[in-house]
Amino acid sequence: MDFDREKIVAAFLAESEEGLERTEQHLIAAETDPGNLELLDEMFRVAHTIKGNASALDFPQLAGFAHVIEDLLEALRKQELAISRDVISLLLHGVDALRALVPAAAEGNDRLSPSHEELKKAIASYASGLETPVAAALSSEQVSSPRAVPGSAPPGARNRTLRVDTDKLDRMLNLSGEIAIAQGRLRRMIEDLKSDAGRKLLELHRETEILQKILQEQVMDVRLVPVGPLFQQFARSVRDISQSHNKLARLQVVGADVEVDTRVLEHLKDPLLHMIRNAVDHGIEPPRVRHTMGKPPCGSLTLTAFHKAGNILIQLSDDGAGFNRQRILAKARALELLPEGEKISDQELFNLVFKAGFSTAEQVTDLSGRGVGMDVVRRNIELLRGNIEIQSTEGKGTTITLRLPLTLAIIDGFSVVANNETYVIPLETISECVELPADQISSEAVGVLSLRGEPLPYVRLREVFGKPERRPERENVVVVHREGGYAGIAVETLLGECQAIIKPLNRLFRDVPGVSGSTILDDGRVALILDVSTLLREVISGQARAV
Repeated sequence: MDFDREKIVAAFLAESEEGLERTEQHLIAAETDPGNLELLDEMFRVAHTIKGNASALDFPQLAGFAHVIEDLLEALRKQELAISRDVISLLLHGVDALRALVPAAAEGNDRLSPSHEELKKAIASYASGLETPVAAALSSEQVSSPRAVPGSAPPGARNRTLRVDTDKLDRMLNLSGEIAIAQGRLRRMIEDLKSDAGRKLLELHRETEILQKILQEQVMDVRLVPVGPLFQQFARSVRDISQSHNKLARLQVVGADVEVDTRVLEHLKDPLLHMIRNAVDHGIEPPRVRHTMGKPPCGSLTLTAFHKAGNILIQLSDDGAGFNRQRILAKARALELLPEGEKISDQELFNLVFKAGFSTAEQVTDLSGRGVGMDVVRRNIELLRGNIEIQSTEGKGTTITLRLPLTLAIIDGFSVVANNETYVIPLETISECVELPADQISSEAVGVLSLRGEPLPYVRLREVFGKPERRPERENVVVVHREGGYAGIAVETLLGECQAIIKPLNRLFRDVPGVSGSTILDDGRVALILDVSTLLREVISGQARAV
């Protein structure tokens, strides 16, 4: 019988990764539900499986480490030991260690580091009933948060799943997009035939286009993965961060089965981690303070995902202190972001926390005080063609909402022409289109239009991306959503809705503000896709500097 060790080791890696992910979630759940024996049974099975597989593959050091974790879980199952914060912390660090030891052993390095040896001794000592100082056995090497596993398969579904490199999925979607572009060009050529044969060809071509669109939708569906595995990872982060700052906090996940493009999910980890760190540090109060306010001692964070209007919405809510309006106002005026005495709405005020260098923390800690957290959040979310909103009530809590596209590969857009060049505006940002009065057509880069009695600032696209030779006879304004309200983009011609396959920008254009990508039109020409938020912010700030 042939023995393909490489394939067996790969299967061992995948199975261990999924098992450790479940174990971490079960440990956090067991801390608040210590009487749930099913959780202990499931964790024991994972440790036992890793130990058995490691022994079969001749990884004795890994098998020995898994064995002491198995012993500790067995003592908990038999109720010889009670579940406590210390034992949960010890087991969580054991999971972290296994996450490092399993792939190392698979690569031929089946050895324990000195810190792993200390951790193994601590776990074995605890399992034997000897109380040992847990903190002393844990070094910084084991306290790093585990990495995300965006595409982990749910338990029991392994025989119906297949692990595929996302680069292959990217190439499949890119190819289906190229086919759509080629079909569009072919359709234009057939339409120009103006004959009976041309009409028959056009009918057949429409059937082919329908089949191609179904294929493209199937390829996009394959790229969708649930947000649950990534969200559940943050339960560990909330626990560790709150404990290190003498607070109590727990994370609840809602909508774990909601699916999103795998590329979107990959870029969500850092923004969500920044938001959670801020919520724990700035929002959640210490237990004694919460008690005086009539709140439970343990703070609550809720991470929710749901679909709405072709987008995915992700909300992080907490029941903490909320945003302190007066403190934000004072900091904004100290940084000269807001003139003294100027009135400002809550949403405009909350948006100030996204400014680089803005922080209301009184002292610098390992979590905050440097003013780089929320600035990074907004920048990363805008790179995903998303936006972010804040709702907060002082003393009751805060909700931060991220609105993101379901995929980064295809965009529903609206084509416009400015200075004889075609641009695509993301359709989800558009509210309406209006014609600009003839007396307002000018060569100014910005202007203000009266829309139903309300002032609407707008930017003139042909002036932003070049100097036109002549002034057009007619202009239209595309009204778009922006932070705190609406704004307009003035263009010469409206071409209508389109579905654009997003292409990466050449290095020469990557630093051009207001452009997020490009696409190929039916006639083979290239059109730039606009980043509406950045475009408006850059033009408006540029005008302010000029004044």
